[in-house]
Amino acid sequence: MTGEIPFLDLVTPHRELQEEFIAVLRRALHSASFIGGMELEEFEREFAAFTGATNCVGVANGTDALRFALMASGVQSGDAVVTVAHTFIATGEAISQSGARPYFVDIDERTYNMSAAKLREFLTKKCRRDASGRLVTSDLGLRVKAVVPVHLYGQMVNMDAILEIAEEFGLLVVEDACQAHGAEYFSVKRNAWMRAGSVGHAAAFSFYPGKNLGACGEAGAVTTNSDDVARKVRMIRDHGQWQKYYHDIEGYNGRLDSIQAGFLRVKLRNLAQWNLQRRAAAKRYTELLAETNAAMVLPFELVHSNAVYHLYVIRVPNRDQFRERLAEAHVGTAIHYPVPLHLQKAYRHLGYKAGDLPITEAVATEIVSLPMFPHITDAQIKTVVNLAASAVERSTVAEALQPAATSY
Repeated sequence: MTGEIPFLDLVTPHRELQEEFIAVLRRALHSASFIGGMELEEFEREFAAFTGATNCVGVANGTDALRFALMASGVQSGDAVVTVAHTFIATGEAISQSGARPYFVDIDERTYNMSAAKLREFLTKKCRRDASGRLVTSDLGLRVKAVVPVHLYGQMVNMDAILEIAEEFGLLVVEDACQAHGAEYFSVKRNAWMRAGSVGHAAAFSFYPGKNLGACGEAGAVTTNSDDVARKVRMIRDHGQWQKYYHDIEGYNGRLDSIQAGFLRVKLRNLAQWNLQRRAAAKRYTELLAETNAAMVLPFELVHSNAVYHLYVIRVPNRDQFRERLAEAHVGTAIHYPVPLHLQKAYRHLGYKAGDLPITEAVATEIVSLPMFPHITDAQIKTVVNLAASAVERSTVAEALQPAATSY
């Protein structure tokens, strides 16, 4: 929705960077380098450096990024991959289209990210060791190959806990970092701050226009510290060839074009500042909303996390009426995501039913995303806050919605 306060402003940053974008187009037109070439190679180098990963491989979109990352990591038909249902369907699609079967675990009620406790519970109670000692699912006997934690809304998952479990059970960790460009996590185990995309075996990024780092069209990337995974992704994205017309495997047409790579290079130089502006806006939202004492749950940021607030998500008890009230005032909102993947028609064949993931299902009925973009003004935030406070039932203490502390 657009209005006096849009949910997302994609126009302002493009106006500010217009001349730099035009320069990218001129270079492409004058060189006729539209696929591959310098722009792509430089973007891959620069984004790898930004994330702290050794390698970056540009691809056509975020779904390709996650699918190719899984395939290059060895995920295949007959495998099981564990993820969450509170995410965009691309997470599930990438798993299914790599040949594996997705299994869903519940989320932490405070962060909305994968619960390490629920991951461990799944691996111990719904999986077993087969005769060869491999970890397989109890229902279908599929080899449990990988876990895909989703860094949702711009905050990284508690990765120390996930990596510890993955090591214990012999699983690969492939990060879905499509909403976490520049997000950071302090790893106690490594005693260092680490950025999304540098922690797991591989990671996937989407550069869909509305992302913190968005292209002017479709684009994505895989980051990894494994040279072998990077090499395989480069082949998979380009019809399985290691040089022109020499195909070692059957691949895909999943290349990132040079013009989009050039646009991303321009934006990447601004990303750190834009993320700081998002964090400042989120802080302001939280301060002002807390003062209203309205019955809503505000975003929870872990102490060892620097979230980049791709979205600013709250929970309210009367979501439909809440959104209607803001829409009447020309304020845009959105829901991410109204129907969890395990209850989607597309995944009915997996056999899940209502009640299987209680936290995920409860959250899905209450979450709403408020306007969030780097150039949002303090006046706009105040207007949203005042409208939000009047749109929910007032309460001295919003105990009804306050989540209990949960174990990671």
